[in-house]
Amino acid sequence: MATSDQLLVVIDPAARHSDGESVRIAKDVLSAGAAAKVCLPDGPEEFARALDRRGSRRPVVVGDDRALLRAVTQLHRRRELGTTSLSFVPVGAVLTLARSLGVPTGAVAAARAVLDGAVRRLDLLVDDSDGVVLGDLRIPSVPAAPPGYDGAPVGEEAAQGRPWLRMRQSLVRTLAPRPPRPAFPPARPSRLRVEVDGLMLVDLDQPVAGVSVVPGDPGVAEVQVRPVSVGAEAAPLNAVGRRVTVSGADFRYRADSVVGGPVRTRTWVVREAAWGLTLPG
Repeated sequence: MATSDQLLVVIDPAARHSDGESVRIAKDVLSAGAAAKVCLPDGPEEFARALDRRGSRRPVVVGDDRALLRAVTQLHRRRELGTTSLSFVPVGAVLTLARSLGVPTGAVAAARAVLDGAVRRLDLLVDDSDGVVLGDLRIPSVPAAPPGYDGAPVGEEAAQGRPWLRMRQSLVRTLAPRPPRPAFPPARPSRLRVEVDGLMLVDLDQPVAGVSVVPGDPGVAEVQVRPVSVGAEAAPLNAVGRRVTVSGADFRYRADSVVGGPVRTRTWVVREAAWGLTLPG
């Protein structure tokens, strides 16, 4: 790495709260190896402003998958992904995307990769609302958790503004064993039309358990539709293409760690080598 390299280290607030020690280690390694300006935004708006005001400094995001997605989204909407490469130090609980992209998940190794690695151009999946997907796209999204999944009893809202009721609920929770968390309800079959590069893969008359879109060879995505089995297990339907359109009744989708929708139609297009990420050499 050239000693003249200048970094803007943007540390996501969630990373600071979840693992301050890893954040400190990453900051020390980066500051020892380059001229690093450290930015500690308090929320998404300050996070975006820090990227916008980076000047000639190379942006380094310290945070989880959601922080990386936020940074790529911001640069995409400003149409700056073609001229700005990102570096990433994964810190937090949600690091599935980081692992799939090949970013080391240890603070020291990830920081060293920022300093000594090389930029690799990666494909980007962009939808017709200008949203982006870096890794996997799943349709439909996992259903929302049922009431009480987070451990709060149903009717907790009713206790707001009633101290005596909150005290009673607290006492009951203390004395009584907490019931097991309910499981997520299974996803219901969906009726979706899936087209890949204009060719029909499945139509509305065939209920499906789910659709997945994942990165494939450069410039294309791999699409898999899992039909609902009746009797014998139905084989998945697979296709490879650049443009994927899904339509049907209102559906939600999970793009990386973000849930979108409901929508009745959405098109995603692969943009080859659209963004740059520093990875180990």
